[in-house]
Amino acid sequence: MISVIDLYHVLTAVVPLYVAMILAYGSVKWWKIFTPDQCSGINRFVALFAVPLLSFHFISTNNPYAMNYRFIAADTLQKLIVLAVLAIWSRTSSRGSLEWSITLFSLSTLPNTLVMGIPLLKGMYGDNSGSLMVQIVVLQCIIWYTLMLFLFEYRGARMLIAEQFPDTAGSIISFRVDSDIISLDGKEPLQTEAEVGEDGKLHVTVRKSTSSRSEIFSRKSHGGINSGLSLTPRPSNLTNAEIYSLQSSRNPTPRGSSFNHTDFYSMVNGKNVSSVSPRQSNYGFDEESGLGNQSRAAGNGVYGQGMFSPGPTGPGPKKKVNGAEGGKDLHMFVWSSSASPVSEGGIHVFRGADYGNEVNVVGAHPKDYDDFGRDEFSFGNKQGPNGTDREGPVLSKLGSSSTAELHPKASIDAKPTAMPPTSVLTRLILIMVWRKLIRNPNTYSSLIGLTWSLVSFRWHVEMPAIIAKSISILSDAGLGMAMFSLGLFMALQPRIIACGKSVAAFSMAVRFLTGPAVMAAASIAVGLRGVLLHIAIVQAALPQGIVPFVFAKEYNVHPDILSTGVIFGMLVALPITLVYYILLGL
Repeated sequence: MISVIDLYHVLTAVVPLYVAMILAYGSVKWWKIFTPDQCSGINRFVALFAVPLLSFHFISTNNPYAMNYRFIAADTLQKLIVLAVLAIWSRTSSRGSLEWSITLFSLSTLPNTLVMGIPLLKGMYGDNSGSLMVQIVVLQCIIWYTLMLFLFEYRGARMLIAEQFPDTAGSIISFRVDSDIISLDGKEPLQTEAEVGEDGKLHVTVRKSTSSRSEIFSRKSHGGINSGLSLTPRPSNLTNAEIYSLQSSRNPTPRGSSFNHTDFYSMVNGKNVSSVSPRQSNYGFDEESGLGNQSRAAGNGVYGQGMFSPGPTGPGPKKKVNGAEGGKDLHMFVWSSSASPVSEGGIHVFRGADYGNEVNVVGAHPKDYDDFGRDEFSFGNKQGPNGTDREGPVLSKLGSSSTAELHPKASIDAKPTAMPPTSVLTRLILIMVWRKLIRNPNTYSSLIGLTWSLVSFRWHVEMPAIIAKSISILSDAGLGMAMFSLGLFMALQPRIIACGKSVAAFSMAVRFLTGPAVMAAASIAVGLRGVLLHIAIVQAALPQGIVPFVFAKEYNVHPDILSTGVIFGMLVALPITLVYYILLGL
C-alpha cells in the first residue's frame, strides 16, 4: 500500500523539475526575459555540454557487471514486439506506411528516461531503480536511437532513388556520397550523377547540388522577358548534437528525374550519363542562342521551378553543354524532398529562422512571441475557409503529413519502385548513419561512459578528482538545464496541441496505454515479478522522449505529433505515472 510519505518522496524528486520548466516558460511567455536568439544559445549549451555530460555521469557511475539482464530482456522484447507488429501492419494494411511505423514506434517505446525517468523512479522505488533506468538509457543511446536513424535514412534513400531513378533503380550497383553530405533527410538539394560501367550497370555519385547557389532563370517570351526566381536554402549546419534545438528547410521543391529506360539503353558503354534534365537543369538557356545562362540571386530558402530551353532546332553545329555535345548525354538530378516549413536560418529552440529577420518572397516582417514558430507547428488545426479548425494528419498511406499534402506523388508508397540490391542500399544507409553518429556528442558521451565504467568497475580504478569535479559541475546542472530548455521550447510554440485533438488523443493513448501494456506483457513473458515489474511498467508510461522528436523534425516525419507528445506528455506525465504507481502498489 502506498503511503502519504511515499507520495511525498515522489513529489520531492519530481516537482523541482517542473519548477525549472515553469520558470523557463514564464521567462519567455509572461515576463519576456529571453529572446528566441538567447533561447537558442541556452539550448545549444544544453545540447552540446549539459546533456552529454549528464549522460556520461550516469553511465560511468553505473556498474555494468551488475546489470539486470532480465529487465533488459523485457525492455528489448517490448520494442521487438512493437517493431514486428508495425512491420506486419505496414505490409498488409492499406493504411500502413513506413512513416507511421516510425512514428508509432517512437510513441510507444522511447520514453524520456534520462531527464524524467531517473529522478521519478528513484523517488518511487529507490536508488536501485535509478540503476535500472541508466541501463535503459545505455540501450536507447547505442541501439534504439541508432535504429531510428537507420529507418529515417532508409526512408530518405528510398525517396531519393524513387525520384531520381524511377525506372532504372534496379541497375544501380554502387553509391558514392561526397564527404560534405551527412544526411539524406531531404533538407538540402542533392545532385546525383550516374555513370554506366562496362557491365552495363549504374554507378551513382551523390553530391550537393550546384543549384544550392541562388539563380535567376530568364528567357524571352512573346517579345517580353519572363524571369523565374530560383531561391535556394542555405546549407544546413544541423548535426544530431542539437538535442534541444533544431532547424530544417523551408518548402524546397522536390525535383523529378528525366532518366528513363530510353536514355539508359541508348547510351554507349562506359560513357557518362550526361543529358540535362529539362525539369531541373542547373542552367538556364536563352531561346535565341541556346547557350547556357547562369545567374544568381539572393534567396530565402524557397525553390522556384527552373526552366530549360534546348535552343533552336534544325540543322546546324551541335552545341556543348558542360562539355557534352548538344546536351544529349548529361543527366543532373537535384533532389530535395522535405517540405518542412522552417527555414534554414539560425538555430533556436527547435526552430530555424532568425527571429524578426525572416525573409520571404513577399517581404520581411518581425514576429512577436505568440506568433514565433507558428508555421513550424501548423501541420494540423489550420483555419479553414469557414474559420473552423481542420484536424491534423490521420493514419494514411501517404506518409508524413506535410510531404503528403504538398507533394503526394513523391510518396514512396504511392508508386512502388524497384530498389537497388539490398547490399548496395544497406551500405549507403550505413554510411549516412555513421556520419550522423560521429557528429553527435551523445554518441561519444555514451560510449566513453560505458568504456570507463567497464574499466573502473573491473579493476576498481577511480577517476582523478580534478576530472571528476570538472565533469560533475556541469552534469549536476544538466538535469535542471534540460527541463529549463523544455520550458523554453514550450513557450515558443503557438499551441500545446499542434497536431489536432483527435490525433493528439490517439498519440497519448499509444504513449501512456499501449506502451505500458506491451511492456507489461513482455515483462511477464520473461519472468519479471514484484517491484521489477512495477518499475518496468511505470518507466514505459513516462512522457515522450526528446531525441525522437528531434529526428522527426529533422526528417519531416510527423513532427507535429511528436512535439505534442513532448509538450503535452510532460504536462500529464506526473499525474499519469502517479496513477500507475498507486494502482500497482495496491
